[in-house]
Amino acid sequence: MATALRIPMASSISCCSSSSPQSMKRCSFKPCAALNSRNSAKIPLPPINPNDPFLSRLASVAANSPEKLLNRPANSDTPPYLDIFDSPTLMATPAQVERSVSYNEHRPRRPPPDLPSLLLHGRIVYIGMPLVPAVTELVVAELMYLQWMDPKDPIYLYINSTGTTRDDGETVGMETEGFAIYDAMMQLKNEIHTVAVGAAIGQACLLLAAGSKGKRFMMPHAKAMIQQPRVPSSGLMPASDVLIRAKEVVINRDTLVELLAKHTGNSIEAVANVMRRPFYMDSTRAKEFGVIDKILWRGQEKIMADAASPEDWDKNAGIKVLDAV
Repeated sequence: MATALRIPMASSISCCSSSSPQSMKRCSFKPCAALNSRNSAKIPLPPINPNDPFLSRLASVAANSPEKLLNRPANSDTPPYLDIFDSPTLMATPAQVERSVSYNEHRPRRPPPDLPSLLLHGRIVYIGMPLVPAVTELVVAELMYLQWMDPKDPIYLYINSTGTTRDDGETVGMETEGFAIYDAMMQLKNEIHTVAVGAAIGQACLLLAAGSKGKRFMMPHAKAMIQQPRVPSSGLMPASDVLIRAKEVVINRDTLVELLAKHTGNSIEAVANVMRRPFYMDSTRAKEFGVIDKILWRGQEKIMADAASPEDWDKNAGIKVLDAV
């Protein structure tokens, strides 16, 4: 680059050094022309990366002040062309590449969200604990959020819960916890597909039966059970307070019987009769009782239809069934 700019100046000097007057006359205008051409010359620049500050700065100096590039010191401790920067940078800042976050990678870029949030993205609400206030709050909020997101797409409610009691029968929540989720389900515009996995006991069985007609399912080895509500621990309460609580439990029982009768298609008397004691149902009996509509197992419905009921097995085996004690 510098050599190309110095050639016109050298030719003009050698031409004017001649002693001939004619040559002096002929070359008298060339130094000025060479100087003007030098000032007006544009140094050819290769294509540069506009995101590279080093090359951009170098191109700007070459275009505006080419003498800084042409008159370089012979011996200098500074690397070439870095003295034109106040704070030289050898490399440009790498481009910031936006990467999509995938939680299927072995090493995600950021921590994944919690599992209920991932299920909620697929419009799945999972009840996997007894119906305590914290569970009720989360489930109702998820149902309301999914309706707000899309009031037409169905919601899938998976149930594996012992209701308001634990598996040992101890009461852990009031019956209103189950009624709160039930009322939220009834207010939604969406179809609600209910699926029982594991167990649906007490109030959880009501939620299973409250799904949209034809969209209530049960895994083949899941269990459903309906029972009367239980009186919470009274402790050292006065007798009058214990009586008030007992009356409230009776009211909740009657409400539960009416709702189960409504969603199973049975009479109130039939539901109240089987609820006198805990009434367990496998997938086949739950379908017969009207709690569910379909068993989720490929070919399971045909297999169950061909199999004899427990009463028929006992009858064929010659076993007499005694009245339950």
